[in-house]
Amino acid sequence: MKSKAILFAFAFLVLAAVASATMLTTIENAVSQLCVSLKSMLPVVAMMMLVLAGVIYAAGQILGAETRARANVWATACLTGALIAILIVVVAQPVLQSIYADQGTISCDGT
Repeated sequence: MKSKAILFAFAFLVLAAVASATMLTTIENAVSQLCVSLKSMLPVVAMMMLVLAGVIYAAGQILGAETRARANVWATACLTGALIAILIVVVAQPVLQSIYADQGTISCDGT
């Protein structure tokens, strides 16, 4: 009975070692793909939010005072979201490379 437990533990350790070696490559690929997705999607989202902020602000100016105040808040929120999206695009690669530095390089150019 004791030998079966030792054999089971040994088999588990071997499988865990193989899985962790495979997982490191998978994690690096997943993080690289995440960075590629961020750098391709977020600039488009930021531009759409800037246009939406302008449309909301302009629409608010032709309506009543309360609606104008709400439109200003919404336009400001859109501008803030666009700035955060641009900031994420700028700092995504250095941050991901610093987090996953021990697993190789994280590529954000799609290669």
